Amino acid sequence: MASDSYNRPVRILITGANGQVGRELVSQAGADTFFEVVGLTRRQLDITHEQDIARRLDEYRPDYVINCAAFNRADAAEKQRQHCFRLNAEAVQRLGRACAERNIPLLHLSTDYVFDGHYASGYSENDAVRPLGAYGESKWQGEELLRRTHPRHIILRVSWVFSGGGHNFLIRSLEQARRDTELAAVDDRRGCPTAAADVARVLVAILKQLSCGADAWGTYHYCGAEVTTRYAFCEAIIATASQYEALKVERLVPVSSKDFPTEAERPATSVLKCKKLLSTFGIRQRPWRNELVDVIRHHYERF
Repeated sequence: MASDSYNRPVRILITGANGQVGRELVSQAGADTFFEVVGLTRRQLDITHEQDIARRLDEYRPDYVINCAAFNRADAAEKQRQHCFRLNAEAVQRLGRACAERNIPLLHLSTDYVFDGHYASGYSENDAVRPLGAYGESKWQGEELLRRTHPRHIILRVSWVFSGGGHNFLIRSLEQARRDTELAAVDDRRGCPTAAADVARVLVAILKQLSCGADAWGTYHYCGAEVTTRYAFCEAIIATASQYEALKVERLVPVSSKDFPTEAERPATSVLKCKKLLSTFGIRQRPWRNELVDVIRHHYERF
């Protein structure tokens, strides 16, 4: 792995290449001559199928695999539990086993939803997990299956991922702000928004160090800097987007999560402590507010 990088670009295979992080990772790594990127959508590689995994790994012979494929709709997971666990847990085990058999390290994305959110100070990698719903439980099972299957792995837990495309809190907030004069947002859930592009930056930085011989396998946390609430995050989204278009929304109303019921229970605190990532790889958190400005600017530049 490390020796090959002296002779040719490091070849990485990215699953779920059409997702939020997958798209950003393909873009960033693809623009870096250090890497040769193979980005595969679910149609091109369905990680729930063992034969499909083996065929693609043998075809492309990557130095590293980054798994960005996941069932990440928390509410839908409560009604589609079988499909959710199949993709988030069973498929991760299949992918991990296939990579281990070929001696290919695997980087895998996980989530703050493995925690119950009762620690107001936030969570480190050593804190006990306690998922509240099917989505968090499936991701935790995926982590555990990967740990048992493949020792050369990186699990990166992230929180409140947003981008200028796809299905996420930022896009939903903008759609509602264009349509309604009044918008409600939960004001008693705390977390750290994290731009998909920032997650991609972290993965690229980790990959470069692994490729140069770093032996730092294990579980890490990353999120944007500054704890906030869903309400304050929505407020920042509207304020930033208002510089580019006249939104219909006139009033943003703070509400309790009890008054805003959802199919899946969510952690009250989704703050992830990122000291281990800093001490191991030297990767610092970036302020999510700066990332938000960039994401929204790029979002409007596309139109």
